[in-house]
Amino acid sequence: MSARFDPTLHLVTDTALCGPRGVPDVVRAAVAGGVSAVQVRAKDVGDRDRLALVRAVRAVLEGTGVALLVDDALDVALLAGADGVHLGQSDLPAEEVRRIAPDLLIGLSVSTVEQARAAGPVDYLGVGPVHATATKPDAAAPLGAEGVRAVVAATELPCVAIGGINPATLDELRGTGLAGFCVVSAVCAAEDPERAARQLRAQWAGTQEGPVAR
Repeated sequence: MSARFDPTLHLVTDTALCGPRGVPDVVRAAVAGGVSAVQVRAKDVGDRDRLALVRAVRAVLEGTGVALLVDDALDVALLAGADGVHLGQSDLPAEEVRRIAPDLLIGLSVSTVEQARAAGPVDYLGVGPVHATATKPDAAAPLGAEGVRAVVAATELPCVAIGGINPATLDELRGTGLAGFCVVSAVCAAEDPERAARQLRAQWAGTQEGPVAR
């Protein structure tokens, strides 16, 4: 699979929040609504189940041009033919990942200016958490909009914000220099993921009208 990375609206999947609809169907709807990149995050399953899930999402994304990334698991990303992998601060070093997979898109989570400056050979940074979020209770202390602005200013890499981003918190990120933003529950838990994604894209572009569907 090979797709151009568009960081504008980055969906990070959550199997529990997607519920009985399943991750692939939620991804299909969200992409129809304007999600521009998908990161499969499935920490509480075995490697075989994670691989099967990534392959199922890959099938949904075929022909859409939307990039598929895998959270943490380089081996799964390579086996599934994903476009990239997203690393945390305690995951494999970006330099080693780049050596093994020179063509893979690599993202890295950062929460400080120092981490952003030391990022290494990655393609983009995930900056956060902006706010505390139940989807990642072990995350670093919330940065807030000003903290995000400081981290973004410390790097020339494109940055996407993550952590507690929803229609009520999105507007405060305008003017911070971000290339885009990540959402989890705002789309995965939405009654209508396509509509939720479409309205988030419109809100980011400054044309949001009316409340986003829950």
